[in-house]
Amino acid sequence: MSEQTEKLAIALFSEVFTADQLARNLISRVLPRGMELSHFAVLNHLAHLNDERTPAQLADTFHVTRGAMTNTLAKLEWAGHVHIRPDWDDARRKCVSISPSGRAARDAALSAVAPVIGDVVTAIGAQKIKAVLPVLRDLRLRLGGD
Repeated sequence: MSEQTEKLAIALFSEVFTADQLARNLISRVLPRGMELSHFAVLNHLAHLNDERTPAQLADTFHVTRGAMTNTLAKLEWAGHVHIRPDWDDARRKCVSISPSGRAARDAALSAVAPVIGDVVTAIGAQKIKAVLPVLRDLRLRLGGD
């Protein structure tokens, strides 16, 4: 790898890591009280799927350990935002679905987050955002993201 390519790679990842951290902080600050970013992400995912997933599938989707996902799901279940039931075909597994309360919590969080991230898109400009999305998708896919 050339020195120029190495510098470009370092600059790219530095910007990605910094933007990720700033975005997470921005969104976390506006989420409804008691909701963590991981909770919102899981609820949003389940709402989009409108189907059940196992904790292992969710852990794989979010690239976290099964223990971390179990912790997140326990908090969401305690809050009444997800239903966790035994898998009728395999008693060792569980199935997770979003509850009506979870859908309402996700919708409330989305209502809080949308204006903030919308302001960022407006400030940067829709054309620039549209131009960078394919690059970010390629980066995600190259790094092994789904």
